[in-house]
Amino acid sequence: MLTISEKEVLHRLEFDNPWWVNSTGIDRYYANFKRRLYFAPLFRFIRDSPANRALVLMGSRRVGKTVLVYHTIQALLESGISGTSILYVSLETPLYSGMALEKILGIFQKRFDHKREASLYVFFDEVQYLRDWEIHLKSLVDSYPACRFVVTGSAAAALKLKSRESGAGRFTDFLLPPLTFSEYLEFISRKDELVQNSGGSTSNITELNREFCNYLNFGGYPEAVFSDSVQQDLNRFIKSDIIDKVLLRDLPSLYGISDIQELNRLFATLAYNTGKELSIENLAADSGVAKNTIRRYLEYLEAAFLIRRINRIDLNARHFKRVTSFKVYLTNPSMRSALFGPLDPDSPFMGHLVETAIFSQWLHHPGIDHLSFARWSSGEIDLVFVSPMTQKPDWIVEVKWSDRAFDDHRELDNCIEFKNHNKLGDEKILVTTKTVSGVIAYKNAVLDFVPSSLYAYVVGERSLSLKNLFSRSVDIPRGEREEA
Repeated sequence: MLTISEKEVLHRLEFDNPWWVNSTGIDRYYANFKRRLYFAPLFRFIRDSPANRALVLMGSRRVGKTVLVYHTIQALLESGISGTSILYVSLETPLYSGMALEKILGIFQKRFDHKREASLYVFFDEVQYLRDWEIHLKSLVDSYPACRFVVTGSAAAALKLKSRESGAGRFTDFLLPPLTFSEYLEFISRKDELVQNSGGSTSNITELNREFCNYLNFGGYPEAVFSDSVQQDLNRFIKSDIIDKVLLRDLPSLYGISDIQELNRLFATLAYNTGKELSIENLAADSGVAKNTIRRYLEYLEAAFLIRRINRIDLNARHFKRVTSFKVYLTNPSMRSALFGPLDPDSPFMGHLVETAIFSQWLHHPGIDHLSFARWSSGEIDLVFVSPMTQKPDWIVEVKWSDRAFDDHRELDNCIEFKNHNKLGDEKILVTTKTVSGVIAYKNAVLDFVPSSLYAYVVGERSLSLKNLFSRSVDIPRGEREEA
């Protein structure tokens, strides 16, 4: 049986690391992409990280992990780091299949006669394809304290679990979600034009809503934002290149799933019903998949960062001992459009997709772990933040894609009931609308109305700016506009 030679590996490494032999930097294709807002904190950590620590960059497919890595490499080169001190390896490349990380690093060190104590920057892309990657990485971190190691992967929850189990004190997790609405506006150069006063107002709600609808349909993926051909063929780009690769290849290989069509049917059901309350029993009936299998598949789909679940609380803001129902949100609303076609602003499904988009802005903030939805015999509320300190609700948000509640406040009596029952005090009740803004006193409460598109902008923008992305402490923005 033929084996891959060290010479072949080196030849491939030279192909993937053109900065070793020329001064032009990264490929123009990657250089032409705008930098995401996550670039600055990522680069700062890689450049200034302490010894004996690696960074685990995780996120779903096509959110820009590889581009972010290349932008980091370019910035390192521009800061004076020699190209021969930077190694990039894509572990999706079949040539590296089954090869230990240390062996690849050794070939690189040998090529440039790097000593063990040399300060190097090493990037391993799509690390989940390497069995026991966390053990390999921990060994490298301990053996080469002067090196900065960065690994990326698409199975976010699985990577995070292994990172915490095996890399305690050695790894730092960095989550890269899909584009926020604020990033989308920045990418299309309309942010300053459409949003003023740090997200407190807009001069053109019609145009902001138009871009918000574009964001819902295709704006979560950086590549789709700039490509008309991708927008016109979302099914191929998102479904074939992203969803199918995860469902048909990544998850089966990671978890040994044999019935791929079962998983596919379940995901289609979840995507169609994003933002709605579901139960294991209903999912089993609709998808034809056994209940225990559904429970496992839900965990796998969350691990692949395709969905996110939040649990239900009652009128007393208590979680149920036995979880019977929950909401499932797509992490990127564009996935629904890819599977079932783009939605126009007046579609009956638009309300749930807007709620999905607003929820997805919270993916950029650890506060998402403390979000629930409330439902009781006489009402329900879309988003409730339950304080991790007091275990009581701090604020609530009712998401709507219409202006009816602004004129007929009776639609919000459920919010008044929940507020009074839980003694929320002077806290405003935030209600999103389609176009109108305003603060109105109703009964013993203050209702703060804000367009859904503007609120989505604020949540994404403030979550990025207020939170130190590497801190595990909880610093939660409140539900009101001024501090969203």
